[in-house]
Amino acid sequence: MTPDRVLFDAPGPRARRRIKIITVLSLLALLLVAVGALWQFSRHGQLASDRWQPFSQTDYIRFLWVGLEGTLRATAISAVIAFPAGALLALLRLSLSRPLRHVATAYVELFRSIPLLLLIYAFLLGLPRYGFNLPIFWKLVIPIAMVNAAVLAEIFRAGVRGLDRGQAEAAAAVGLRYWQSMRLIVLPQAVRLVLPTLVAQLVSLLKDSTLGYVVSYPELMKQANDLTVYTHLLIQTYLIIAVVYVLINFGLSRLANLVERRLRRRGVQGPLAAPPGATDALGIAAHAVPFDARPID
Repeated sequence: MTPDRVLFDAPGPRARRRIKIITVLSLLALLLVAVGALWQFSRHGQLASDRWQPFSQTDYIRFLWVGLEGTLRATAISAVIAFPAGALLALLRLSLSRPLRHVATAYVELFRSIPLLLLIYAFLLGLPRYGFNLPIFWKLVIPIAMVNAAVLAEIFRAGVRGLDRGQAEAAAAVGLRYWQSMRLIVLPQAVRLVLPTLVAQLVSLLKDSTLGYVVSYPELMKQANDLTVYTHLLIQTYLIIAVVYVLINFGLSRLANLVERRLRRRGVQGPLAAPPGATDALGIAAHAVPFDARPID
């Protein structure tokens, strides 16, 4: 049994047939909605060339480009903070130390429950009263990273617990300590196991950056909103912004596929590459018992 089969059962012939039918019907419904929307836009003159011509001007393009740069910058920095923090929190929740598990669990449960918008308002309106006044950029990025780190911790932990118990046992058999086995053997496989979910969370993180309007950070949606106030071309502006977001998310999905293919080419199909001398021992870890370092409180 492969690690991919641990988290879900492969659909049978009838289930695959139902999935195909539902997929086709869903695509047809979306196509009808899109055609209907375009027809309505055309009826009301929203597709006329004079309403799209301003977006070919350099000033308009430059204005939206500033917002795109702001969105990508906020997303990238938030991801650089949130992903390692989420992996660390997951490892702490699986730690042998009870106090560390309690601290990590408290953080995850707290920040998974707090709305991101409320946390942003805390950084914008609450903390400055106590002398903790950050630049606008960090008033957006830090709350996004804090909330997403809690969500990512559960994703990483699910990946770790979805692995065979034999992975950690075999690592211990060849002399690797607990943290060494987690860092070299368990966590890399867990990342590959939950890679699609990580990409989905990165897309969610990208969309979280649209809350930049709260702190007046010039991200893409904020710039688009300012542009509609000036031009009154609301439908045209937001259609362009929607296309930009679709292209970015499509690029993220393609990047995830590229990473997965590269992992496969490097031989990361079952157990990941192990330290010298550990290959044979890891090869015997084929029983599908979920990995569990310690009971989770």
